[in-house]
Amino acid sequence: MNEHGGCRGTFSIVGYDPEKEEWGIAVQSKFLAVGCAVPWARAGVGAVATQSLANTSYGPRGLAMMEEGIPAEEVIARLTEEDEDRALRQVGVVDAKGNAASFTGAECFDWAGHVVGQHYACQGNILVSEDTVQAMAHTFEKTSGALVGRLLAALQAGQEAGGDRRGQQSAAILVVREGGGILGFNDRYVDLRVDDHPTPIEQLASLLKLHELYLGETDPDDLVQIQGEVAAEIQEILVRTGYYQGPSTGVYDETTKKALRDFVSIENLEGRWRDDDLLDGVILGFMRERF
Repeated sequence: MNEHGGCRGTFSIVGYDPEKEEWGIAVQSKFLAVGCAVPWARAGVGAVATQSLANTSYGPRGLAMMEEGIPAEEVIARLTEEDEDRALRQVGVVDAKGNAASFTGAECFDWAGHVVGQHYACQGNILVSEDTVQAMAHTFEKTSGALVGRLLAALQAGQEAGGDRRGQQSAAILVVREGGGILGFNDRYVDLRVDDHPTPIEQLASLLKLHELYLGETDPDDLVQIQGEVAAEIQEILVRTGYYQGPSTGVYDETTKKALRDFVSIENLEGRWRDDDLLDGVILGFMRERF
């Protein structure tokens, strides 16, 4: 960002999940495309949120330091001590071990401040009040489940508590884990952005639902045996959608299997495909709802 702009009027949370070894950031701002500037993360290394008069070099430089084993507090100290404009900066960091730290420069616009807890740091500037970061911290601590859901819940709570006193414009969420990206080729498990919207956090929540549909993991308890009435129902849907031309026999034969596999691939649900006689219940629900 240049010295005349930056991600002022921003609240964010950086967090870590020790069970799944995930690092992530969620952020909202009255600023265009906040996701292009604030969130930085790398699996096995840590996460950085750089904001206020955002020095985006804090992202890659902070990650490089953490990759060397430098802990979160020292990373912030090194980043800010050599920055002549540190009084205008705000940054939150969580390192490879889940240690968290935050910094709010003395000249950030009110209300500005942060809260640091176990495995997370919340920070914000130009807020209605400190209630925003307090609500984010409380919500992250009390919310269970996956890191991405906890980060989103914290962001929603921050907005409900007041948020950016100038309003809303953009939001983003980034969660990384080793091999977490599409087909395991990179670490970006979730990387969603709403660049310009009157209610960006609500829109982000909608995108996250779609992400779960298309890229979420199969729940073993939600597998369905493809036989009898279920097989016949699938065949009927595949006939209506043009993937299958045979009768609804209720038998999951090779012709039906190929038709179903083609359907799943075309609908971008291949991440949930199984090459046996079991079907992810999410796929079956999708077929029933859409077709």
